[in-house]
Amino acid sequence: MSLILGINAYHGDASACIIKDGVLVAAVEEERFLRIKHWAGFPKKSIEYCLEIADAELSEIAIVAINTDPKANYWRKILHVVSNRVGLSLIRDRIENAKARKSLGELLETEFPGQKFHGEIRNVEHHLAHLSSAFHVSPYKKATVVSVDGFGDFASGSWGVGDGSDITVEGKVHYPHSLGAFYQSITQLIGFPNYGDEYKVMGLAPYGKPAYLDEMRKIVLLQADGSYKLDLRYFLFHKEKVAYEWSDGSPSVGRLFSDKLVDLLGPVREKSDELTQRHKDLAASAQAMYEEALMHLLNKLHDRHGLDNLCLAGGCGNNSVANGKIRRETEFKNVYVAASSGDAGGAIGAAYSVYFQNHERKENVSHMEHAYLGPAFSNEEVESLLNAHSSRLPESEFRITKTDSIGELVKMTASKIAEGCVIGWFQGRMEWGPRALGNRSILGDPRRSDMKEILNQKIKRRESFRPFAPSILRESVSDWFEEDDEVPFMMKVFQIQSDKREKIPAVCHADGSGRLQTVYEKTNSRYHALIKEFESQTGVPILLNTSFNENEPVVCHPKEALDCFLRTKMDIVVLNDYFICRT
Repeated sequence: MSLILGINAYHGDASACIIKDGVLVAAVEEERFLRIKHWAGFPKKSIEYCLEIADAELSEIAIVAINTDPKANYWRKILHVVSNRVGLSLIRDRIENAKARKSLGELLETEFPGQKFHGEIRNVEHHLAHLSSAFHVSPYKKATVVSVDGFGDFASGSWGVGDGSDITVEGKVHYPHSLGAFYQSITQLIGFPNYGDEYKVMGLAPYGKPAYLDEMRKIVLLQADGSYKLDLRYFLFHKEKVAYEWSDGSPSVGRLFSDKLVDLLGPVREKSDELTQRHKDLAASAQAMYEEALMHLLNKLHDRHGLDNLCLAGGCGNNSVANGKIRRETEFKNVYVAASSGDAGGAIGAAYSVYFQNHERKENVSHMEHAYLGPAFSNEEVESLLNAHSSRLPESEFRITKTDSIGELVKMTASKIAEGCVIGWFQGRMEWGPRALGNRSILGDPRRSDMKEILNQKIKRRESFRPFAPSILRESVSDWFEEDDEVPFMMKVFQIQSDKREKIPAVCHADGSGRLQTVYEKTNSRYHALIKEFESQTGVPILLNTSFNENEPVVCHPKEALDCFLRTKMDIVVLNDYFICRT
């Protein structure tokens, strides 16, 4: 038996996965256990979970693969320090962070007392891990591979060709040039300062026009070879100490941009300030610039390789709007986006990168068709929970039904959704990655024009401009969307057919688009059955799907689901086979 543990540590979205004889058997983010969004640090609880699922101890792990290599791009780092006169405090911070990562073997034995680690520690360069996290689990034997993000191992982008077990990296964009840093800077300027807030800019963009695109082109400079550079006069992070907090908590990042960016684009919006049309136009312009840069790179790569398949990862791979345009704006015919494109996904990439150094890749052996790789809980555990919290669920206010069959459960649930109820849906193994995919989801009726407002009022309490996603039966995609494609991880946005938009207003964004999830009977039979039953009752093979949480990480344990249900105005929660309804 061969066991490889992959980890992303001391970075945002700390995570772990485990590969057993080449098969990915578990993967999870630390935030789900610690209940702190994007938690950065050492993923102890994630490792514990992976070992439990693999029925193994630390001593049985052959290799621990981590998605960073302190030696990568070493001489470029030295050159940057010398040529830019980087402050000593910034260098010292980076060295201390690297030291923490180098002592991984000792740390494992410290965190798991009584267990010995006899295996190897393998460092995998950050972007190679990203590339592997998409290509090595894709259905393609050969593909162009691309990673685009903020920064990792002194680079922000990487590309090349995946062929069988091998990935050949042929190009990189090195620090301090970065599309991720550009997008994050505009995100901060618009007044979204938290780590990971870029998705808010993506959601705001359809309400604006790219009126500042010419200005954006002064910031991001496209190169003849397909790469990109930044005009560094608009930024601070490369020459001054920017506040970064990456250890044992939610990551925070200080201001990345200089006053020159403010001179170009206007004043910074304070978090409490109103969102004006200017802010919406800035969002639209930033999104347009990112898409222009991405398509410029992809078109050059297609011209170079002539391959029809593309695998995409890196934090910018979460830009589902851009991903949905790739087949229309480039010659690529097939696009596979990693289920967790950001740094959490680097755990899988590090593990498979190491695995395929010694193994031949067989067709579809490692194809990742679903992301249900996290913890699951039995009906007995749910029953015990409900008994322990019976005082919070008085019969005068709640009705609890234990269903006898999936058919009965989905009929009850679909009927309530069709009546306008908001449902917490908890079943099976928790999703890996940033999207709720039908196992830890809040569900609603996509036909109701007021469902967005209902959800925001009852539960989510988030910005009104942010869209909700449609989960759709895979076999129905071509009937409702302008493009027909596999989107199992909700990583692409397509246009809803114009004559269908008024039928599903709750999942139709301002520009007529939807960030769809294609649902398969093979990989999630219960969720597929629920949507199928909703279709039989309403004629619509779609449910509104948003993550099961309230300003916190997606729920993991049934207790967290029950707590979220009780502290919000959710109408019903379904915990496995238990149907709990407010009376």
